[in-house]
Amino acid sequence: MAFLKYSLIRLALFAPLFVLFMFLQLGALLSVVCAALIAFAVSYLFFQKQRDDAAAALHDRFTGKTKPVRNAGEAADADAEDSLTDANPDVTIRSSTPKTPDA
Repeated sequence: MAFLKYSLIRLALFAPLFVLFMFLQLGALLSVVCAALIAFAVSYLFFQKQRDDAAAALHDRFTGKTKPVRNAGEAADADAEDSLTDANPDVTIRSSTPKTPDA
């Protein structure tokens, strides 16, 4: 969520600057470059906390520190499996492929 918030802040900075530069008739490419540079500078100088939160969220996501995101079907399957294992504690879950003896 922090990454989305920071991205929206940067987009909110970029869009009006781009429109302003297009209004000043700088051309599309120059407007994009100028708006991007100014939006980057403003967000770098004034939104350090949001930037750090976004970087931490990305770091946590890609290092595996967060819980995996599950869709509704996977969550329902996991809940059903948990309820079955809680109701039958003597049942052992094995792999579907048999183990082969070492040669």
